[in-house]
Amino acid sequence: MIWLSTPHMSGTEQGLIDEVFAKNLVMPLGPMLDRFEQDFAEYLGEGVHCCAVSSGTAALHLVLRAAGVEQGDDVWTTSMTFAGGSFPILYQGATPTFFDVSPQNWGLCPEMLADAMAQANKANTLPKAVIPTDLYGQSVDLDALQEVCSTYGVKLLVDSAESAGANYKDRKAGTGGDAAILSFNGNKIITTGGGGMVVSRDAELVERCRFLSTQARDPAPHYQHTTYGYNYRMSGVAAAIGVGQLAVLDDRIAARRRVGDRYRTELGEFDGVSFMPEPNWSHSSRWLTALTLDPETLGVDREQMRLHLHENGVESRPLWKPMHMQPLFEGTRYVGSGIDEEIFKQGLCLPSS
Repeated sequence: MIWLSTPHMSGTEQGLIDEVFAKNLVMPLGPMLDRFEQDFAEYLGEGVHCCAVSSGTAALHLVLRAAGVEQGDDVWTTSMTFAGGSFPILYQGATPTFFDVSPQNWGLCPEMLADAMAQANKANTLPKAVIPTDLYGQSVDLDALQEVCSTYGVKLLVDSAESAGANYKDRKAGTGGDAAILSFNGNKIITTGGGGMVVSRDAELVERCRFLSTQARDPAPHYQHTTYGYNYRMSGVAAAIGVGQLAVLDDRIAARRRVGDRYRTELGEFDGVSFMPEPNWSHSSRWLTALTLDPETLGVDREQMRLHLHENGVESRPLWKPMHMQPLFEGTRYVGSGIDEEIFKQGLCLPSS
C-alpha cells in the first residue's frame, strides 16, 4: 500500500533516544526537552518562545485557557478543520461559531471576518478569540487576520498544526497572532510519534502553558496546587525524536513540494481537476496534496476515485468534513456560503510522503 503520509526518520533519532535512556531522562523534563524547544524557537525566529506538549490538541487547549477563554465565551473558528482544532473550545465550556473558507486560499477569509466583527461590535457580542486553521500545510493570511482582530481587541490564536515549516511572506507559519500551535502527530511532515508545541512571542503566556501542562504544580517542596492543570508535557523520548526530525524539516518540505509539483504536472492538464490554490504570499509545506474533482466534467466523483485508488493499493482521503456539518455541532452558528461544503464534497488528499 502507498500510504497517505508516513513517518520518515532522519537517521539520527535513535542516537538521541539512546542519549536520553543513558541519562535516564525519559520523563517529561530534562535537557533534551529543553533542547527541542530551544531548537524550534531558533528555527521559527522572530523572538518566539516554545513549550512542547503531548499533542496539538493539548497545545490548543492550553493556549485557550492561558488566553482567558472561559465558560460561556464565544470563539470563532474555521469550519474546515480537524476535530482536534475545535474540541478544546468545548473543553473550556466556550461556544464555537464556524466560518467558511476563502476560495483564494482555503483559509479563513479576512473580509468575511471583518464584516462579522463589525456586526458583533455593534451588538456587543464580540468573541473572546478567533482560531483560523492553516490547512494542509499552508498558512492563513496572517497580516490581514491580525489587523481585524487587533482592531477589536480579540485574541488571534492560530491553529498551525498542519503547517510546521511553511512560510507566510518572510516568516514562518506558527509565528503569527497572539499564539499558535503546532502538531507532530505520526502522520505530520515531521513527527515525535505524538506531540505538539505552543508558540508565542509572549513569554508569559508560554510559561503559563508550561505551568498548566505539568499539573499546575506550585513552587514548593511538596505537591501544592492553587489551580488545576493537566498532564500534557512532552516526554524526553518524544523530544529526542523531535530534535532529529527538526534537523531535516526543510528537506522534507522540499521533497513534498516536489511530489505536489509532479501531481500538478501530470494531473493539471485534465479538465475538472483543480488543486488547492497557493497565493504568492505563501510557501506551503504541502503536508498533503489536496485537489478537487468535478464529477460533471470528469464523469467520476471523489468517492469513486478514492475507492478505485484503494483497490489499487493507494491510500487517499477526503478533505476534512466541515465542523458545522458534524452531528456533534448540529445547530451551531455558521457564517458563510458553503464553499467549504463544496470543497469537501469534491476534495481528495493524495499521498505526499
